[in-house]
Amino acid sequence: MYHSPVIRAVYARIRQLAHLATDAADHLIDADDILTHAQAGLPMELGDGFLAIPSEQDARQEIGRRFTLVAELTALGAFDAVATAEQYVAERRHYGYLPEHHPPALSRTQSSTLHAVARGDVTISDGRPYHRREGVRISISTIRALETRGLITREDCQLWLVDERVHLSPAGRRDLAASFAHPRPPALATTRPASHRPTASTTRAR
Repeated sequence: MYHSPVIRAVYARIRQLAHLATDAADHLIDADDILTHAQAGLPMELGDGFLAIPSEQDARQEIGRRFTLVAELTALGAFDAVATAEQYVAERRHYGYLPEHHPPALSRTQSSTLHAVARGDVTISDGRPYHRREGVRISISTIRALETRGLITREDCQLWLVDERVHLSPAGRRDLAASFAHPRPPALATTRPASHRPTASTTRAR
């Protein structure tokens, strides 16, 4: 395929996401090492090339700092991944490469919810779904409808005030990708055309 400026930008974004994911994983591995050394009373390098046995308080502070870095590195990862995928599919459509799979027939609410799930914005607590952005509401009936169609799944979450995370299933990822840049069918007319009313000139002619 011809590597247009858009496709080159997509590849650059993918490489950036890969580097961010690798850096985040390294910070998590470091946090695990700090915890292991603190529990076993083993010395480790804490900075400036000096070896020391970290106290429990020092270990907690350093692990917290690592977790903060991971959160910052991955905060926009899911959103950027979805935007990059949509950009890639739209550009391929532009050059005549159409997905083999046809997008599912979803309502606008179901479609927007599927996008929100892909961006990592949807969690469930006490049986109620929540959107990460304030002011956006999602009903549990929409979640269940997408679950019934096999497009999303749930998994337990250990975050405070969050019981479950919602993810796309393999079928959900396939259907969402097929819907990118796909023209929506025109809405059906629900009103009758206005009846023709006689004008003053036609009334006088009679």
